[in-house]
Amino acid sequence: MYNRFTGKTCIVTGGARGIGAAIATRLALEGCNTAIIDIDEEAGRIRENELISKGFKAVFIKADVSIEHDVMKAVEYVFNKYNSIDVLVNNAGIGFTGRSIEEQTLEEWNRIISVNLTGPYLMSKHAVKYMKKKGGVIINIASTRALQSEPNTEPYSASKGGLVALTHSLAVSLAPYRIRVLTVSPGWIDTSMWQVPPRIPSLTRLDHLQHPAGRVGRPEDVASLVAYLASDEAEWMTGVNIIIDGGMITKMIYIDENIIEDSIALLTGDREFSTMVKKLIMEAKNNMESAKSKLRSIMNL
Repeated sequence: MYNRFTGKTCIVTGGARGIGAAIATRLALEGCNTAIIDIDEEAGRIRENELISKGFKAVFIKADVSIEHDVMKAVEYVFNKYNSIDVLVNNAGIGFTGRSIEEQTLEEWNRIISVNLTGPYLMSKHAVKYMKKKGGVIINIASTRALQSEPNTEPYSASKGGLVALTHSLAVSLAPYRIRVLTVSPGWIDTSMWQVPPRIPSLTRLDHLQHPAGRVGRPEDVASLVAYLASDEAEWMTGVNIIIDGGMITKMIYIDENIIEDSIALLTGDREFSTMVKKLIMEAKNNMESAKSKLRSIMNL
C-alpha cells in the first residue's frame, strides 16, 4: 500500500458508515491523521476505535455539517489536534425516499439541501482558513444523479448538481492558495459491508451484469479514487467532476424485445426460456389475442 499521506491530516464528513467510512479507512491506511465528522456518535466511535486498534491516528467528532457553529468548532478542533488540515472530503449526505413533487415538503427539501450542499460549503469555508497556509485538496462526493435522474428525486438530484457547480467555483476561487477542488460522482455503490454492524449484500446477478464493468460498485472503489485525487500524483487536476459508476452513464438503453430477452436471460439464467418469451412478444405485436390465448392456456386462466 502507498504512504502518500504520511504526516498529513484529512477530514472525512459522514465517515462513520458507507462510502465515507471506506474513504476514512483508506486515507488512514496511507498514513493520514484521520478525523471523522458524523452525527451518528455510536457508529463514529466504533469506526474511531477500529482505526486506532489497527495503529492508525484517528479521531471522531460529532457534528452536524449543516450547522455552522458545529462545523467551525469541529474544524478548529482538528487543526488544534494535528496542527494542519491537508485534505477535506465532503461526503456527508442524505438521500430521498422518492415521492411526487406535489407530495414533497419544503422541510424535506431544505434538510437535504442543507446537508448535501450547504454542508460542503460550510466545511470548505472553515477549512480554507487553515488550508490556505500551505495548500491542500477538497473533494466533494456528489452522485451520477447530478447528471441523470430517476423519477421523484428532485431534492437529492438538485443538491448533487449544485455540489458539482460549487466544486468548479471553489476551484477557481481557491487556486491562488494552491487548494485543488474536485468532485467524485459515484453510481450504484453497495455499502452493506461498511454499515454498523456490517450487512450481507443483497444483490442479484442482473444487478451486477447490467453494469458494463460487470458488477455493482463497492465503497473501496470510491476510496481508491479519492486517495489518488487527494495525492500529489493528481496535482494537475482541479475543478472537474470524475464519474465512477462501472460504465452505467455511458450505456444507452432502448426498450425492445431484445432488451427484454437479455434481461430475462440474466434474471433466470435460461437463454432458451428468454428466447421463447421474445418470440411470444413478437407474435403479440401482430396478433395480441393469439398471444394472450397461449398465456391463458399455460396459466390455466
